[in-house]
Amino acid sequence: MPGTPLISMAPYRVDTAELIELTIQLQELLDRGFIRPSTSPWGAPSLFAKKKDGALSLCIDYQKLNRATVKN
Repeated sequence: MPGTPLISMAPYRVDTAELIELTIQLQELLDRGFIRPSTSPWGAPSLFAKKKDGALSLCIDYQKLNRATVKN
């Protein structure tokens, strides 16, 4: 929405194992071309949700960015 102040949240705290998993998953997404590097000052924190099999699923918290987005 026009005039919205910059939204940039601090990252959620993660332990070392989750940080390694985050790096691996982001690199895989970059390699496959699903994401690309960004220099935007707007940002959203990421976190992991555990799947039933124990694997970690990458989730992005877009709540604040969605509130500032113009709806169709």
